[in-house]
Amino acid sequence: MPGTLPAMLYDYNAVTADSVTDVTEAAIAQADAAVDAVVTIDVTRTYANTLAPLDRAGVAISDAAGRGSFMARVHSDADVRAAAVAAGERTAKWGSDLIMRSDLAAAIRSYATTDDARTLDGLEARNLEFWLRDLRRAGHDLDADDRDRLRELLQRLIELQVAFNSNLDEWDDGIEMTRDDLAGLSDAYIDRLDPGASEDTFRVSMSYPDYIPFVEEAENRDLRRQMQFKFWNRAANENTPLLAEAVAVREEIAGLLGYDTWARYAMEVKMADPEAVDDLYDSIIPGLTTRGVGELATLQDLASLDLGNEPIQSWDWMYYHTKQRRLDYGIDQSEVAEYFPLDAVVAGMFEITGDVFGLDYREIEETGAWHDDAKLYEIRNRGSEEPIAFFYADLFPREGKFGHAACFPITGGMREEDGHYRPPVAAIVANFTKPGPESPSLLKHDEVVTLFHEFGHVLHFCLTEVDHPRFAGYDTEWDFVEAPSQIMEHWTWEPAVLQRFARHYESGEEIPADLVERLVAARDQNTALTTLRQAFLGKFDLAIHTGDGDVDIEQATRDAFALTLIPYHDDTHFAASFGHLMGGYDAGYYGYQWAKVYGDDMFSVFSQEGVLSPEVGSRYRNEVLARGYSRDALEHLRAFLGREPSSDAYLENLGLKG
Repeated sequence: MPGTLPAMLYDYNAVTADSVTDVTEAAIAQADAAVDAVVTIDVTRTYANTLAPLDRAGVAISDAAGRGSFMARVHSDADVRAAAVAAGERTAKWGSDLIMRSDLAAAIRSYATTDDARTLDGLEARNLEFWLRDLRRAGHDLDADDRDRLRELLQRLIELQVAFNSNLDEWDDGIEMTRDDLAGLSDAYIDRLDPGASEDTFRVSMSYPDYIPFVEEAENRDLRRQMQFKFWNRAANENTPLLAEAVAVREEIAGLLGYDTWARYAMEVKMADPEAVDDLYDSIIPGLTTRGVGELATLQDLASLDLGNEPIQSWDWMYYHTKQRRLDYGIDQSEVAEYFPLDAVVAGMFEITGDVFGLDYREIEETGAWHDDAKLYEIRNRGSEEPIAFFYADLFPREGKFGHAACFPITGGMREEDGHYRPPVAAIVANFTKPGPESPSLLKHDEVVTLFHEFGHVLHFCLTEVDHPRFAGYDTEWDFVEAPSQIMEHWTWEPAVLQRFARHYESGEEIPADLVERLVAARDQNTALTTLRQAFLGKFDLAIHTGDGDVDIEQATRDAFALTLIPYHDDTHFAASFGHLMGGYDAGYYGYQWAKVYGDDMFSVFSQEGVLSPEVGSRYRNEVLARGYSRDALEHLRAFLGREPSSDAYLENLGLKG
């Protein structure tokens, strides 16, 4: 493994609270100088002196975010995280102020009338088109009073979003339990738990590797209820009013700009509109509900052995889903996990994507990362020694860290002024099962799925070949951005793929063929119920963003939760920890299902021509991953598929076709 940190990478070992602030302020000063130069030039406006400097200003800010505000999600020092939260708010407000500057709007609109602008083509023409669209959406056609109010609202929305996410990242809660309380959990799970404050106790936290296995496998029903109660009430007192205010602020913004709802405003720059999303849900919810009633009845029969006539509650259903999987398919998640040690899964993921997309990966020993848990890799085209991208993998939970799983941009790919292509840098941040004292990190299969999903974002970001920073990476329509991750999930269900890398962590034995067959057969277990839960999240998001802003969030949660067919957990505040609503997916959570339509459709080509076909992989890489936002996603799809997109594969996978 290379032993030195590549020169183009940042040394996060030197990060302090002061350095986070300094790098942020330096970038803002650099960007301000560039923008001020643009608005004050007294020569004929050209692309080179008007839009190109603005692009460079944006790059300075985004680079600073990768070195500054990103630390809020991963750094172990609370002071650094606090400084990074402030830095994130500072740069977000800078971006909001930028697009609202009247002098900048005048400069860009003036340039748009020039002969130089009229002769633009390709990405430069697309860039001008997007700037003009963004200026309109920023209210530059409003009167002065309305623009002042709009600016005030946009600034407040940033403050609300930053505070909401910081509250979640910093939330720390759990329950101390005895070994008897942990009946049903494996020894490996228990051994990984942190000790409780009391003697002979274990602390089960709200981190995903603690919480998910507990609600799936713990026999103590009341403790499952208590754990879910705490999980659904994370930061409830702090975040509930923040979300309510954010919804009201968004609706007022939409109204000022002439849109009837925030959803209408937010979706203007996406593939879908509210009517199309309603059509998607209307096409699947009735059929899923019919199937879901039957699935729930089967689970209820199983639960009746423990509960009698009492109906399954929200803290029960994953437990009986897991128990049913064990009984019907012989799937014991702890047994399955023994065949998925993290290092082997990563190696297998590299081997598969390397073969399909023509890539090589290499771990870099000297990471310069923010924590010892984080590993650093370079990506190269197969047979080349020149890295085309880098990414970090920070995969275990710790205090103060981002609590879910996501891919974060560190440095965007772009063509430098000297003609050199700057390699992109990304980071997977996740919370997978930690190594135990006697075993490595052993992933449950759903964690394997999550890893492949997030790696889809990494590839989308890192395999870009777009010269322009605005259109490189995964900066495409936000309801398409999940499609390259949805497609990756399919490989984790292919027997031929799993058997390439799934090996027992002790014996090295290949995962038995019959276990793979049972695992794959169990994939569609309770598909209707799991998809209805996704529909609940998407419909709830739309419900609070398609009104006048005066919405009862708790009632909206309950109304949408009815889609799951399971009673809501009283006195909980689920929306307070629904981070997507304050992390860019507002009026956009539907995008997971919307993108799945396209992800399933694209994978159908692999299914037909070879699930590991390098030919199909090359076409997919060139027509989708490499293209970023250089053209609309629909054009990506047509180019890769060779036809119009279809929902057939999606509906078939849901059991709703034919």
